[in-house]
Amino acid sequence: MLGIKHPFSGALYEQDGEGNIKVTVADGSKSGIFTHEGRHLSGELRECDPQLCGWVGGPMMANHRLSEAVPDRH
Repeated sequence: MLGIKHPFSGALYEQDGEGNIKVTVADGSKSGIFTHEGRHLSGELRECDPQLCGWVGGPMMANHRLSEAVPDRH
């Protein structure tokens, strides 16, 4: 899964493949499923960082500096 660790809590935020975010606390004892807006859907863990949910669950944008577009030379 694609994910990131929260810089303060150490919780792991991962995409679940269905458009939701799975958040697991640092010690692995609790987890919960949230929307990309941070709204709780299921699981024992009921709180998350909605900002990080947005980062993990949002659209993947290509970096214009890394694209292989051919320059327009007219």
